[in-house]
Amino acid sequence: MSDLTFTNEKDASRYALRRGDDLVSVLDYRDDGRTVALTRAYTIPTFRGHGYAGEVVARAVAELEAAGDRTVSPVCWYVADWFEANPDRAGILERR
Repeated sequence: MSDLTFTNEKDASRYALRRGDDLVSVLDYRDDGRTVALTRAYTIPTFRGHGYAGEVVARAVAELEAAGDRTVSPVCWYVADWFEANPDRAGILERR
């Protein structure tokens, strides 16, 4: 997946994953300054089945972990499932 470009499109409140010029997957979010609610992971239908949603979530979590100033609320079911499958990354989750 090295041919992918990952960006944080802050004006659209989403992380985007592109392959070349094609948008393949997005992860929508809401950021209140303390917590980032990851609200919807979506892959363009023609690109489904290649792991792009998991990749955009992994890259977004890595960016948030590196910044170190926010926790994550996995509002989207896919994101919640991703954290269940990656318990080593759960340290960034918002404590309830």
